[in-house]
Amino acid sequence: MADPQSNAPSRADAGAPTSGVIHVRTRLTADFTVISNALAQMRGSAVTVGVAAYIASLPDGTPVSIPALCKHFSEGEILISRALRELEAAGYLERRRERMSTGHVRTRTYFYDVPGGDPDSGPGPEPDGPPEPPRPRRPRKQPAVVAVTPPSAAVPETARASSSPAEAGTPVPLADTDPKAVAVLTGLRRVDPRLILSARETARLAPAVAQWLAAGLLPTHITDHLTARLPDYFLTRPVGILAYRLKETPLPVPTRSVDLPTRPMVAPLRNCDGCERAFRSAEPGRCRDCRAGDQLRAVG
Repeated sequence: MADPQSNAPSRADAGAPTSGVIHVRTRLTADFTVISNALAQMRGSAVTVGVAAYIASLPDGTPVSIPALCKHFSEGEILISRALRELEAAGYLERRRERMSTGHVRTRTYFYDVPGGDPDSGPGPEPDGPPEPPRPRRPRKQPAVVAVTPPSAAVPETARASSSPAEAGTPVPLADTDPKAVAVLTGLRRVDPRLILSARETARLAPAVAQWLAAGLLPTHITDHLTARLPDYFLTRPVGILAYRLKETPLPVPTRSVDLPTRPMVAPLRNCDGCERAFRSAEPGRCRDCRAGDQLRAVG
C-alpha cells in the first residue's frame, strides 16, 4: 500500500513570528534619523516619544519652542509643554541660559541622543573603532551653603542683631515665616494656575513679602504686582520671576493717612410758619409751597 502524501511543509518557518508585528526592513541611504531604542521604547506618553523623534530629525538651529512645535503637531500647548518637561526629566533635553558677549542672555536648547552627553565637546570625527561610552554630564552648580556662626562665637551683638537668617544665606523654615506672607504666596495660584510654589520656594519668598506687608502694602497690591504682565510660557520655575519682582521692582509705599470723603450735612426739620408742615431747612421760616403762594399773590 502506498504511503500517504501531503503538500504541507514539513515544519513551520522558525523565522516568522506567529503573532505581533512583522517588520519589512528597507535599507535607507538618505532622509533618516537614528534614535536609540531606549528613547523609542520609553514608557509614558506617545506625544513625548513623537516630540523627541521630531526634534532628533531637525537640523541644528531649528526652533523647538512650544509655539514652533504646536505649528507642526495637532496637540495643544499643554501636551507639548508636558512632553518637553518629561524629556528634560529623562535627560534627553536641556535648556541653558547663557550670556552673550553683548551682555544679552539667551536660552539655548540641547538635545541628547543618549542622556549624559556633553554639548561643549561638539561633534568630532567618526572613530574607526567601537564608540566610546558617553561621558557623564557636568553637574549643575549648586548654591553655596553658608555656615551659620553659633551664638557662642565672638560676634558683636550689634552685627548679630542686624543680620537675619535670610541675609545670612540660611533657608528659613516655612513654619517660622509670616502666615500672612505665606497666604499671599499660596493665593497666587487662584489668579494664575501656573504660580504653584513648593514649600521651599514659599519659604524663600515669604521674607520679602513680609517686608512689603510691614511697609503698609495691602495683600491685593502685592498680588496684582506679582501676577501682572507675566510671560505666556515659563522656561523655568516661576519662583525666579517672583523673586526678581520682589527684589528689583518694589512697589511705592502708600501713605497711612487716607482722606475720607466728607458727607454733606443734613438740615434739621422745622415747622412751617404758614401751614405748620414739617420741612428741612437751615433757617426757620416758611416751606416751599407757602413761599410759592406768596410769590403768586404778590404778582397777582
